[in-house]
Amino acid sequence: MAKMRYLGLTVAALLVASSCGERMVYEASTDPTIANEEARTTTTLGTPPDDGNDPATSVISTDSITWGPCEAPSPSGTLECGRLAVPFDYDNPSSGTFLLFLTRRLADVPAERVGSLLVNPGGPGFGGSDVAASAEWYVSSQLTDRFDVVGWDPRGTGESTPAVDCTEDYDRYFGIDSPPNDAAAKQSMIDLTQEFVDLCVKNNGEMLKYISTEASARDMDSIRRALGEDTISYFGFSYGSELGATWVTMFPDTVRAAVFDGASDPNANGFDQAVAQLKGFEQQLTAFLADCAKRSTCKIYNKGNPAALFDQLAIDIDKAPIVVSSDRTPVTQGVFYTAVVQAMYSNTLWPQLETALADAVKGNGAQLLALYDDYYQRQFDGTYGNELEAFLAISCLDDPEGSTIAGVDADIPKFAAAAKRLGENFGYGYACALWPYRVESRIAVTGKGAGPIVVIGTTGDAATPLASTRTAAKNLEEGVLVIVEADRHTGYGLNTCVVTAVDAYLISLTVPKNETYCK
Repeated sequence: MAKMRYLGLTVAALLVASSCGERMVYEASTDPTIANEEARTTTTLGTPPDDGNDPATSVISTDSITWGPCEAPSPSGTLECGRLAVPFDYDNPSSGTFLLFLTRRLADVPAERVGSLLVNPGGPGFGGSDVAASAEWYVSSQLTDRFDVVGWDPRGTGESTPAVDCTEDYDRYFGIDSPPNDAAAKQSMIDLTQEFVDLCVKNNGEMLKYISTEASARDMDSIRRALGEDTISYFGFSYGSELGATWVTMFPDTVRAAVFDGASDPNANGFDQAVAQLKGFEQQLTAFLADCAKRSTCKIYNKGNPAALFDQLAIDIDKAPIVVSSDRTPVTQGVFYTAVVQAMYSNTLWPQLETALADAVKGNGAQLLALYDDYYQRQFDGTYGNELEAFLAISCLDDPEGSTIAGVDADIPKFAAAAKRLGENFGYGYACALWPYRVESRIAVTGKGAGPIVVIGTTGDAATPLASTRTAAKNLEEGVLVIVEADRHTGYGLNTCVVTAVDAYLISLTVPKNETYCK
């Protein structure tokens, strides 16, 4: 994803492949068939060999992965689960240890095996173990035939331990009204943000210092070495592109092939990244309203002026949030904008937003709340994973520039000017301004010496706009851009053109022509 300084307890673009219909080659359930926490303590799931030490605190070799059967078998293919110990700090191995959780779906046709394919679904904050566990929904059969698909939950995420965990009370911290209407409301937002940050620090401690993108890129090299491969292939989606671009820059000699789908410019500063992303969401919202204006059957047609209905609804919700149930956040303006942004990841979600807006006009906010819940990955039992907390922790840590409350406030008018509907709300968010940890610097992504890298962008990608994706490809020494015509985030799997081009590159290293256009 395109990470931003202005991540906060309001709308911030959380881009993950297992939500939003972001990107799956063959749409299907992506529930990971992986082991649960209790089972992962057994050696059959890849716990490092017992050397008489506590694996959570002692220095453990990163030279090998102990593979074993997963608790739940894969619906297709042969799936293994494993764990790999990596140090908190590679320069100071005694600082502590992460146990990375990995899954490996073995190549379906061993005789044609090319090697291992590392995969990451985006985030930051989402684990990648489910991608390998459900590889057939993410990549083509040509790839699952020839590659061991290896997914892992990056440090601080998913089933890796320790993992970021701040709170279960999402409504308290993310359902707040935004933008705030007065100074008191703004101070309340800041106070709640500080409360959330304090919980994260209290519940996670020093570990939060060690979950940067560059640290995860080092883990990728540890995984490669543990797999026994001199060079390795990689397929990253959304933020997985930034992680991959960091990896190919740090370890160019180990790159066999790499594909980045839904990339943004990792060398842009936080503000420029945020504005580029904001414009992408606003562009798609404008397209959504324009599409509705052409159809008298649209549920918010409003005599050909759905934009006026949308704008008035935002005002009305700000004045009187819609109560859905007594035990949930009301649909505040912040919830409203979160729901809208959720639907901008793919035009397949536009009908759901159309219904949600029509219902809200009648005083029923249930569908808007459902979109908000989907954005934050709320489960049927009312619980949440740790994706959002890890997203914030990694994103804020990654920003060496940092920010301040005053700096966020000063830039809000710039966001409002960049996007008339989403801008002001998009600019509010004080989490990174209050976050206590920062990396000292970030490497400049160049990909120098890594060879050709294929970068995929879509024409209507709200989250990583095509202009930013094109810059991401140009940043790489041998970046090759493939463009997919589509109104959604990420493009692999949407048509035969892009699948054929990417598969030929990954399998036989046949590099597609730069600026290949796939309708």
